[in-house]
Amino acid sequence: MAKSKGKAPNLSPRIDNRRARFDYALSDKLECGIQLRGTEVKSIRHGQVSLAEGYVDVNDKTMELWLHNVEIAPYTHAAEHHQHAPKRSRKLLAHKREIAKLIGATSGKGVTIVPIAMYFKHGKVKVEVAVAAGKKQFDKRQDLKKKQSDRDIQRAMTRKVI
Repeated sequence: MAKSKGKAPNLSPRIDNRRARFDYALSDKLECGIQLRGTEVKSIRHGQVSLAEGYVDVNDKTMELWLHNVEIAPYTHAAEHHQHAPKRSRKLLAHKREIAKLIGATSGKGVTIVPIAMYFKHGKVKVEVAVAAGKKQFDKRQDLKKKQSDRDIQRAMTRKVI
């Protein structure tokens, strides 16, 4: 019998926005497609993306999502005239009912939509966005304390008792 070929491991990077997870309380998540140029895709494959300052703007009239302030570094092996602008606005692709749901979730004060991850799925670039509400300073301190205590517990469990 011939061996069945399993799926090849995905060698493309997953770019996470750890800053958003620290600064915001994240709720409704949505996976969107994104309109890119060829050199942008190649830069993303090399992991040359910064999501830290990024945010998503919703156009109510046309029901479109736009990703702003995300830097995708220029691809080094492309010709000068094929390069893209690193911080240009990019259109996100989602269904109108999903966009309407996001509009309803962001109607409150202090609520926005931020990109939390960028990755490849079946050869296409996907952006995961989430509705985000800003955390207060004491919430951030509590998260750091919890993270530190989880580390201490993990260390204590891995030590051998003699």
